[in-house]
Amino acid sequence: MKNPRPGALACLAALIGVTTCRAAGADDMAFPAGEWARAAPESQGLDPGRLAEAVRYLEQHVGPDGVKRLVIVRRGRMIWSGAEADRRQPVASITKAFTSTAHGLLIADRKCTLDTLARDFNPEHLAELYPDVTLRHLATMTSGYDGVGGSYDCDGEKKRCDANALVPPSSPVFPPGTRFMYWDEATQEYGYVLTRIAGEPLPDLLRRRVLDPIGVTTVAWNRDATGKHLNWTGGLEISAADLARFGHLYLNRGAWDGMRLIDPAWVDEATRVQVPASVPSGHSGSDHREGSGVYGYHWWPNGIKPDGQRKWPDAPEGTYARSGFKNNHCFVIPEWGMVVVWLGLERTHKITDREWNEFLKRTGQAIHREGQ
Repeated sequence: MKNPRPGALACLAALIGVTTCRAAGADDMAFPAGEWARAAPESQGLDPGRLAEAVRYLEQHVGPDGVKRLVIVRRGRMIWSGAEADRRQPVASITKAFTSTAHGLLIADRKCTLDTLARDFNPEHLAELYPDVTLRHLATMTSGYDGVGGSYDCDGEKKRCDANALVPPSSPVFPPGTRFMYWDEATQEYGYVLTRIAGEPLPDLLRRRVLDPIGVTTVAWNRDATGKHLNWTGGLEISAADLARFGHLYLNRGAWDGMRLIDPAWVDEATRVQVPASVPSGHSGSDHREGSGVYGYHWWPNGIKPDGQRKWPDAPEGTYARSGFKNNHCFVIPEWGMVVVWLGLERTHKITDREWNEFLKRTGQAIHREGQ
């Protein structure tokens, strides 16, 4: 268990619904009631010139989308936002962080655990081929689950790659827990099982328990490739400004302006490394989605990869992120009290971890160290 992050909460998490509590040492943390409060970078302890340099670096490396949908929030105040920060768009796999959040809510409700067998809630899909797969395996991409007709890297032979679709299962790729393979069809199965546990659509659960309380308004949830089910792995549409609210909720370990919305234990565990570096990859030739040493419960922590290098070596160790296809990213940096969201629609240019590391390094250099 990692050490408590800055702003650790003094109250116990509620098991059901919303509990009021007060954050310890969080007197300077703001929460938007309607619009985000805007503040000059210098008022939040950043050198505006150096922050502008960091933003320029990012703009030069993100392709034609630029920084129109970039948002930077510190201590609950928006210190930088692009012209299209309020534009709703698909965010692809950022959806996964919302799906795993629903899991955290259901655990708090005592409807399941991480070790609940998925087959108990979808026996027609899982009892025969996947009897030992748990929700933990699905949350960490270590289930070995595969669907009929799928092809992870669009090899052309099967004529269907990752379709984010709830399709009939095929034989396991590997025994559960033995390898990591980032495979959206496994997450689609995860979301379907969670929906059965919840007894209601996950968007309804999330809207009532999380999104409405934090003021998210620009949101929609699309269906998967079959058209029959909601897309729990990549179907979310949201704006950068509203996604920053979700990141700010996680920054505050599930608390929002005195309300307890998510159990802090879930936030801590979901955003720390859950896939050890010693767990081998199940991929072949797809290194940009490797999770050994750097994957939690559908979040990417700043862990140490099998090569001994940290994912973002010049960012604080407590940094974590959720990313999605076409360059969609939400970074949470507890040591800085900061959330960074950048949304894109560009499929031909991919910003790398190396480039994100440089942006975060430059952003960190803009922070006045005295008092952080």
